[in-house]
Amino acid sequence: MADEKYTYIPIEKLGKFEFDCFKGMGIPDEDAQICADVLLEADRRGIDSHGVGRLFMYYARLRRKQQKAITKITVERDKGAIARLNAHNGMGQPVSHKAMQMAIDKAKKFGIGMVTVGESNHYGIAGYYSLMASKAGCIGITGTNARPSIAPTWGVEPMLGTNPLTLGFPTDYTPTGGHWFADHATSITQRGKIEWYARLNKPAIEGWVINSAGENPTDASQILTDMLKKTAALTPLGGSGEDLGGYKGYNYAVFVEVMSAALCSANYMQQCLGFRMQGDEKVFEPYRLGHFFIAIDIDHFEDLDVFKKTTGDMLKALAESKLQPGADHIYVAGEKEYTIELERNQTGVPLSEATQLQLLQMIDELKLNSEDYGVEWTVEYTGDVDSQGW
Repeated sequence: MADEKYTYIPIEKLGKFEFDCFKGMGIPDEDAQICADVLLEADRRGIDSHGVGRLFMYYARLRRKQQKAITKITVERDKGAIARLNAHNGMGQPVSHKAMQMAIDKAKKFGIGMVTVGESNHYGIAGYYSLMASKAGCIGITGTNARPSIAPTWGVEPMLGTNPLTLGFPTDYTPTGGHWFADHATSITQRGKIEWYARLNKPAIEGWVINSAGENPTDASQILTDMLKKTAALTPLGGSGEDLGGYKGYNYAVFVEVMSAALCSANYMQQCLGFRMQGDEKVFEPYRLGHFFIAIDIDHFEDLDVFKKTTGDMLKALAESKLQPGADHIYVAGEKEYTIELERNQTGVPLSEATQLQLLQMIDELKLNSEDYGVEWTVEYTGDVDSQGW
């Protein structure tokens, strides 16, 4: 970060700003608070690809009426430990919050609960929902499909979403803040990180992307353009080909696509592109994504404190195992994020110049006051900055 120009916004001010923006977009107060909480979780933990830098994406999609600000949730099926919801093209965060809470409630009764959601949209940082379950004394699992981004092994066309498979559970291991959570795309990187690199004018890592010529481009902005043209794609976990296990990431991505779309009324793969071409004109369409949420109540299997102690011992043993030459620490999932959270509680959240311009555009168009949020703006907004195909 030292080479980039940033300003900082205090955590509590950022939460208020995100809420004000969502409310200004026409989202009801309760849902706007959930949307803001999900973004703020990413901001706190340093997952900058899914925090305030994503806010403009929702604004752009709502502004062009690609999705709805008011989320009308219907329960299509509800029997025993399972349920199926429909979000009717509303916001992904409120319906996902409801779905995971339903899964937790069912887990407390039956030992396990699973809820699927169809006709939805981008639901933010997936780890928010697995942490909901972890805080309730459950093992939490969630996944979602997304815009087609990943090429199958030996392919070059974006077919599958980045399709995160996210896991979390409570533990007494203090360096993670009491929760182990792994929030990972099934691609080698997520699309949001390419977007973040593009905002920073920073090249992508070679090997993250494969184009139709079989090359590995690094120009982040061009990659985003080419992905929309279907001439570039992210590589799956393990990279291209089979030598480093790329087929494993590909298979996991397929599994998440099936779990997200085949168990509910959701689009899948290239149906999730979000637009179609009508001559030379791009016509935006709803994404109609799908998600799934699983909660496993630990007390049904083992006393919660015993589970926390066992998992804490496991994580401690891993962290204290022999280091490779040149390394100085072994991390476990959630540790880096918790460390960043403690730091950002003091310093605030960094805003790049590109993100500042997006925020200032929303402030201008939503009639907010730029002085309300404790930010020393380092850029001047002079016009529309909508970009990146959002």
